[in-house]
Amino acid sequence: MRCAAAASPASARSRRSARCAPSGSATGLCGPICGPWCGPRCDMAPEATLPLTDRRPDSVICRRDGRAITAGALFAAAAALARRLPADGGAEGPAEGPAAAPRAINVCAGRDRMLVGFVAALLRGHATLLNADPAPERLRALAERHPGAYVLADAPVAGDPGLPVLQVPAVAPEAAAPGPLPRIPARRVVAIGFTSGSTGAPTEHRKPWEALVAAAQAAAERFGLDDPAAPASLVATVPPQHMYGFETTIMLPLWAPVAIQAGASFFPNDVLDALEGVPAPRVLVTTPLHLRALLAEGRAPALLAAVISATAPLGPGLAEAVERDWGAPMLEIYGATEAGSMASRRSLHEPDWLPYRGVGIGPDSARIPGLGEVALADLLEPQPDGRVRLLGRRADVIKLGGRRASLADLNRRLLEVEGVVDGAFVAPEDLAADPAARLMAFAVAPGRSAEAILAALRRTVEPLFLPRPLLLVPALPRDRLGKLSHPALAAMRHAAQKGG
Repeated sequence: MRCAAAASPASARSRRSARCAPSGSATGLCGPICGPWCGPRCDMAPEATLPLTDRRPDSVICRRDGRAITAGALFAAAAALARRLPADGGAEGPAEGPAAAPRAINVCAGRDRMLVGFVAALLRGHATLLNADPAPERLRALAERHPGAYVLADAPVAGDPGLPVLQVPAVAPEAAAPGPLPRIPARRVVAIGFTSGSTGAPTEHRKPWEALVAAAQAAAERFGLDDPAAPASLVATVPPQHMYGFETTIMLPLWAPVAIQAGASFFPNDVLDALEGVPAPRVLVTTPLHLRALLAEGRAPALLAAVISATAPLGPGLAEAVERDWGAPMLEIYGATEAGSMASRRSLHEPDWLPYRGVGIGPDSARIPGLGEVALADLLEPQPDGRVRLLGRRADVIKLGGRRASLADLNRRLLEVEGVVDGAFVAPEDLAADPAARLMAFAVAPGRSAEAILAALRRTVEPLFLPRPLLLVPALPRDRLGKLSHPALAAMRHAAQKGG
């Protein structure tokens, strides 16, 4: 594995030969995902297809409990499961309406079975709903929006979800690879992701096969994971149903010579044990929340080739601690559910983000292979060298007394205060209308007082943006990715105002 995050746009080159995107795609631009049908002018038929994978049947695609699972064995399990999936009105049916193909709601926690279920759905022409919540009410809500949906699970589903539940079996390592795998229509929607709800109600975003393949190939190239002579082992703390986890632990193993650790690794000791159980080179795919917990554990991980983080801004202090204590490059991915992964940087050395090959990022939108122009919720500033500077989320930009600030930047400054384990600034709903309105903040800081934290903030935060009040709490209601949903923050704010 090589670290390519700092490469210049001009020097980034794929190990594969130059390829083009299917004509008629949303991009209309040359990209990384054509096949042997590509002509000199890239004039391709609307029914263009792409392979399901480029993995050899005998290559190791994942590991569970120290046991290697080959791509061939995993695809055999997927083919067997596909034969059990509900019938549909035709894989080429419309995306919506009564004739639409059924949707798979894949809630598998194990990445090997999540991958089996995703490939099985692909083989039947079914799109997968990327939902990690197995609560019956959530499943029923999805079923109402997607008639004919069914659940794929690797554990019993509580309650009565009101729709079929199929258990995904374990992969038999000795299973022979199935015959040739079918090609997938490039523009077929194969996955539907959901925003986290951190800025409002979750919304759906459709992912065509060509966009997912392009992103997987670009990420493999950027992070040096495309060398068959040095296959990397990936250990991840993010659920495979989150877009970041899906791209890195489901799509990447289909399109890069990597092996994903199959078990669910969430608690620090589980993650550290998992890293010790896989061969080098090792790559940890994680989030700032999990990184802080891992560093606090005080136990050195097995030798790492790289650490990759996403889902939330990574403070310079945390990046420095990772590189100093673990001796591995700390890399960050910039992405969004609506667009997928778009750019990366080495956090400690690069303030700006280098877009993936084929991606163009402007001040308020991005041009994504397979998706076309996608509006972004962030404010970005293109730089002369082709990189982009992230200024913050549009919804995070607040104005007080004629001055502007970003909630994300204020949160970063709060987390850099000594003794603060977690924290968040919250803007009142009437901030724009009430001249007297002020920000409040919550902090998790055992052994520290609110006065001491405020004194530290005064050194880096303008007085106008200091929190009034700053409340100490035992914990913040973060989800598994470390995100705080808009309703959760609103509930904390209302409770604090009512109590005050």
